Amino acid sequence: MGAKAVSLPHCRVSIPLQEIELGPEMEEKLFQEAMAGVAPISHENCVQRILVFRSSEKEAPKKGGRQEDAEALSRLTRLVKEGEGFRVEDTPEYIEGTSYDVPAEIAERLHEGRYSIQAHLDLHGMNAQDAKRVFEKFLKWAVATRKRGVLVIHGRGLASPGEPVLKTRVMEWLTRGPWRKWVAAYASARLHDGGTGATYVLLRGRPVTKKAKKKGKGK
Repeated sequence: MGAKAVSLPHCRVSIPLQEIELGPEMEEKLFQEAMAGVAPISHENCVQRILVFRSSEKEAPKKGGRQEDAEALSRLTRLVKEGEGFRVEDTPEYIEGTSYDVPAEIAERLHEGRYSIQAHLDLHGMNAQDAKRVFEKFLKWAVATRKRGVLVIHGRGLASPGEPVLKTRVMEWLTRGPWRKWVAAYASARLHDGGTGATYVLLRGRPVTKKAKKKGKGK
């Protein structure tokens, strides 16, 4: 009687990979089968890929000194491109002043643009003599037409070997000349109006007289 075939149930047995011992020939065969159809990468391409990756990678600013440096650079960039954060009144070129019996804060308000500018005069390219003649004619017209806020553009005078010529002369005409009795306050303009290369002037409705000054001192 022949042997009877016995059917055994299927069993799944898990064998740890590290317990399987393969001979050198079997390992080589398995490696070759796994790598079949794979093209090797050239050394040149590999280097280029690494370089591209490193150049495009952005490192996040770290806390402390590097983060502060990044913020300072960002502020500087906005300052150069848009003028953000720049204050004319913080520069050594800034000028302002008030006349008799006028509070100092009036000059600050003038610089801040609190008063309407109704006319402007551009003295660019003129010598001091011509500029004075045009300046006086302009102020005479401004007073006659009851203008209160005017702008005088004189430039910063950076090309002058010494002090800025026209800017210095304009200050003298406003504070020492015959027109000083009409000037209530003056201040460097804001950036969009010329910055320290221009001056806002606030004119009085009527001139200050010597009699009024004496009366004020006697109070």
